[in-house]
Formats: sequence, C-alpha cells, structure tokens
Amino acid sequence: MAKKLFRALALLLVPFVASILIRLIYLTNKKKFHVPKTVGDEPTIFACWHGELLMLPYLYFYYRKTPHAKVLISSHFDGMLISKTIKYFGLDTISGSTNRNSTRVLIQGIKALKDGYDIGITPDGPKGPRHEVADGVVVMAQKTNSKVVLIRIIPTKYWQLSSWDKFTIPKPFGTLNYYTTAPIDLGDLELQEARDLIKTELQKHEI
Repeated sequence: MAKKLFRALALLLVPFVASILIRLIYLTNKKKFHVPKTVGDEPTIFACWHGELLMLPYLYFYYRKTPHAKVLISSHFDGMLISKTIKYFGLDTISGSTNRNSTRVLIQGIKALKDGYDIGITPDGPKGPRHEVADGVVVMAQKTNSKVVLIRIIPTKYWQLSSWDKFTIPKPFGTLNYYTTAPIDLGDLELQEARDLIKTELQKHEI
C-alpha cells in the first residue's frame, strides 16, 4: 500500500518538477549546435544514447518548431516518470522497448512513422548494455524508408550517475554541445552493418 502511494505521488509531482529543472538547466547553460541546418521535413528517427536523453527535447525543437514526435520509453516505473516528464514538452510516447515486447513496440513505431510522426529512440535503451545498438532502430528505419539522425549531447559540466547508462545531468553555467549527423539512409545495409555504422557515428564525440 505504501509503495503504491509513493509511486502515485511520484508520478504526480516528479515529472512537473523535473520539467522545470530541465528548463532551468537549459536556460543557465550556453548552447553550441554543431549540426546541419536542416534534416528535412520527412518523418525522421532521432537517436541518442540513453544516458544523454535528458536534454534531447531542445535538439528536437532546433529542427521542429511544432513538436510532432513519439519517443520510445520503457514501460517500467522510471520510464513512466520520463514519459510524463517529456509530455510537458509536447512530446508523445510509445511505451515499451525494442528488447521487451519488441514486436508490439516496433509495429507502433512503424505505424507512427507512416502516420507522419518523428520517432525518438535510445539505441542502447532501456536497460543496456551501454552504448550497444539494438536492432529496433534499424528495423524501423528500413521498414519505413525513414532516415536516422544520430545525436550526442555533451555538457562541459555535469554530474554522472552510477546507473548502467551513466546517466548524465548537466550542471548550470556550463556549455551544452549538441552534435548531430546529417540524415542517414540505412536502407541498403545489412542489419549488422547498420548497427556498426550507428555505433561508430555515435562514438565520434565522447564525454
């Protein structure tokens, strides 16, 4: 009973507070966008490592002034907190992961892309291994002929948690460095080739 009450209160309070803190972190940092000026208007898959998810909405807003995206989020309790938090930024979610309930999640992601939504995904989420690319991002891209934009978000000052993903929280009064690739077409690649390419591109900038 106590656990259920705690979780209910957390789901009510934590996302609102977290959304304010994310905005404060962004406002109190300098921003540098090392990115292409445009990624086109077609539905696109935006992918970053799980540990750098916190400040992803602002990279998305750099390219899309009106949000129209669904983010793949774990169905666990921590995923529920993240889901409710990013809804304060106008982003919708698909609950699950490409490791667990993978068929259902992939079908929903593919349908969302075909319906005109962008997709946000963490290739190593929701439970790792850290910086290892799962199949889901490749499958969705190839099934829908969608291109993938790979993202790194690297702050100059940060806290790093001891979680599996070494989740990174930028400190105020530093600089947020956003790096993205141009849209990548994975259509002609074999599954392992595509996974290797994604990993190589994401590892070009490291904390």
